[in-house]
Amino acid sequence: MTITQLKYTLAVAEYKNFTVAAEHCFVTQPTLSMQIQKLEDELDAKIFNRSKKPIELTPVGTRIVEQAKVIVDESNRIMDIVHQQKGYIGGEFKLGIIPTIMPTLLPMFLKNFTKSYPKVQLIIEELTTEEIVRKLMDGHIDAAIAATPLENEAIKERVLYYEPFVGLIPEGHRLFKNEKLEIEEIELEDILLLEDGHCFKDNVLNLCRANKKDTKKHFQLESGSFDTLIKLSKDGLGMTLLPYLNTLDLNEKDKTYLREFVSPPPAREVSLIYHKSQLKMQLIEALKSTIDGVIRGAIAFSDVEIISPLQKA
Repeated sequence: MTITQLKYTLAVAEYKNFTVAAEHCFVTQPTLSMQIQKLEDELDAKIFNRSKKPIELTPVGTRIVEQAKVIVDESNRIMDIVHQQKGYIGGEFKLGIIPTIMPTLLPMFLKNFTKSYPKVQLIIEELTTEEIVRKLMDGHIDAAIAATPLENEAIKERVLYYEPFVGLIPEGHRLFKNEKLEIEEIELEDILLLEDGHCFKDNVLNLCRANKKDTKKHFQLESGSFDTLIKLSKDGLGMTLLPYLNTLDLNEKDKTYLREFVSPPPAREVSLIYHKSQLKMQLIEALKSTIDGVIRGAIAFSDVEIISPLQKA
């Protein structure tokens, strides 16, 4: 039994297809199949039911895969232990970032980080919060940047910054002439929202729930990007709320539509998160230090009201 065989087994269990698993393991399909067959012969047990489409785990295969995850994860941590002991900042580091943070924060720190830590192979993936939590738990990513708190005991959260909400109010809207926005003035039925799956939508929904507004409306205008929401709002189809960093690159005309909230403004908490058993702490500290260095010049807000991204009933 080898670690490689266990890794191949985990890949087939994940992708439910030998060919796809082989592609992700960067080996030929016959090589992967042969190694898994050797493992099954050694164990005298069938791990996969190959007659099913997609391939399914047998009952004993399910238990084997659970244990294989533990073994492979622990084997991967051996090099992390050595790097941690030496204070070495290098190697592969997989980072997930939610879609509403990726476009604004990544350009701010990526160049500085890669220049400061050239030995780090940073692999970045855009993921929803749900995908991030799952991949952190499975060990498929090392850390992530997401809106918090997540209230997951297995995940550590290191706050990077608090990002206020800013209203974008089109001409002719009832709030356009207001210099500042009050939370009590916001009506959910009047807001253009992101599509389901974006935690910033949940932030906005929770803001309005906290305001005791009726949230049981049918929203006909939802989009997957802030750029679309801005265009729809400017066309007079409603107001929208944006994270502060998304307002910095707007042109001067569009900035005339922006309205900040009275103090303390509603805000989202953005954190660097990782599994509590994570050993690549020297990399996490390096990443946090780099982001801290660039974000201070962009966001100076501290007196804010944190709105949770967790969905509420």
